[in-house]
Amino acid sequence: MAEGPVRLSYTPRDMSGSPSDSPRLFLGADMPEVDRAPLVGGEVVVFSAGSPGREGPNEDAAAVLPFGPDAAVLAVADGAGGGRAGSRASTLALQSLAAALDEARNDGSLLRNAILNGFERANQAVLDLGVGAATTLAAVEIGEGAIRPYHVGDSLILLVGQRGRVKLETISHSPVGFAVEAGLLDATDAIHHEDRHFVSNTLGAPDMRIEVGAVRTLAPRDTLLLASDGLSDNLHIPEIVEHVRTGALGDSCEELAATARRRMYVPAEDEPSKPDDLTLVAFRPRVCRARRPA
Repeated sequence: MAEGPVRLSYTPRDMSGSPSDSPRLFLGADMPEVDRAPLVGGEVVVFSAGSPGREGPNEDAAAVLPFGPDAAVLAVADGAGGGRAGSRASTLALQSLAAALDEARNDGSLLRNAILNGFERANQAVLDLGVGAATTLAAVEIGEGAIRPYHVGDSLILLVGQRGRVKLETISHSPVGFAVEAGLLDATDAIHHEDRHFVSNTLGAPDMRIEVGAVRTLAPRDTLLLASDGLSDNLHIPEIVEHVRTGALGDSCEELAATARRRMYVPAEDEPSKPDDLTLVAFRPRVCRARRPA
């Protein structure tokens, strides 16, 4: 962490109208390759695809939501409830979040307040479906060289330094996640635990709670990753770190997604394997190189 306080409290400025300033939602997508785009002084990469061998829509969703030229929100939602109920829940979650940010841009509200409003509206929208649907929602605000995470459920938020140091890893809102954090269960055993898919906190629940993390400095070569459990159920955290910490961001995410999908299709001995929808969003700030004096 940098010395002194790091502040995140954005009020939106006029947007240029360029494609990189437009909200981008990936809803029920089945992408053949990663999507790459510039974002707030860096690069964002998105991938989302449905579970191999399963009929029905992709229940995951992702969003890249600029908030003026200097800030943005990245989000991943992993729907539950089966088929179109799960897909509808994740879609509603990200549409609600995007709408809350759009309103905040128009009335000059702070981004942090807009995100919290978006989570609460998303929860109510999923409840109003009345079919027992639910979804996770993980979101990160980015800007001014810092990030702040928000999450409900077990979708992963990970911040990794270039040398492999894990600067942030969210705790899954699940009995297995809490057991790992308390030191009662080894992370390697957790990925094979029979109750690893039970989530204790989701959107679509009357007692939903939002976990808001501390503001963290974003170094020039850090990589931020948000992902559904289609990734974390098929790769251990150290493996994910090794994939994303170096190399071109788009290429690293292509390899990461390909590895997870391979394990879903063709499990090998001693490797985790769980066919599932897979979604990831990664961001890395652009490195500014100093000019040599003339």
